[in-house]
Amino acid sequence: MIRMLGRAGRVPAALAGIVLLWWVLSALPGVNPVFLPSPPVVTAAFVELWTDGTLLGDLRVSLGRAAIGFAIGATLGVLVGLLTSRTRLIGHAVTPMLMLLRPIPAIALVPLAIVWFGIGEGSKHFVIAYTVFLAVWLSTHHGASSVAGTYIRASRSLGAGRLREFFEVVVPAAAPHIVAGLRMGAALAFLSLVAAELTGASSGIGFRIQEARQFMQTDVMFVNLILLGVLGAALDAAFVAASRRLVHWEVM
Repeated sequence: MIRMLGRAGRVPAALAGIVLLWWVLSALPGVNPVFLPSPPVVTAAFVELWTDGTLLGDLRVSLGRAAIGFAIGATLGVLVGLLTSRTRLIGHAVTPMLMLLRPIPAIALVPLAIVWFGIGEGSKHFVIAYTVFLAVWLSTHHGASSVAGTYIRASRSLGAGRLREFFEVVVPAAAPHIVAGLRMGAALAFLSLVAAELTGASSGIGFRIQEARQFMQTDVMFVNLILLGVLGAALDAAFVAASRRLVHWEVM
């Protein structure tokens, strides 16, 4: 308990140190406030954006896009990962192609996504789902491929059929890897969200950052960047907490 409290106390202390350093740097002579706005200026921008509803509207739009893209990518990633790991023919045919796609960043697909799906929501969902899919697929594929042979032989010796073996041995054994992939996919969903919203969007956190850049509103940029960081950290903490309950036999 004491150790957990000590760890919990480090986060506020680290954040306080970062804010203090930021404040000192922004107050140094010769530092242009346009390039590095001070914490009070950013706080004032946050209050203004929140009061007029801009920030809340962008947050709703971006979270909706991220949720849809994540749901599509995660579902396909788990299903395809289980198939490529446990079905030799599918694995040999699909795995090399997916390995070729892995190095391609989401932002490089934005122009192609717009050509395929237009500038509407479809292109944004595609970019996010693509990024999440590859992360979840790789982790699921690795986890399901690494199931110990002794578990498989033991289940077969007890008379388990293929279907029962899959759901009672393979899936539970791969579950920690699947959850880890979902955790990584959730983080990548926010990264690809910004890339998807930089072009062809009229609302959202990424759009607001791009618009603020055009008008040199660095305080607005800081507000949205900090918001992304807070959302990502909160989501990651939620995944860690969920993993302790769902896959308690292997804590992440």
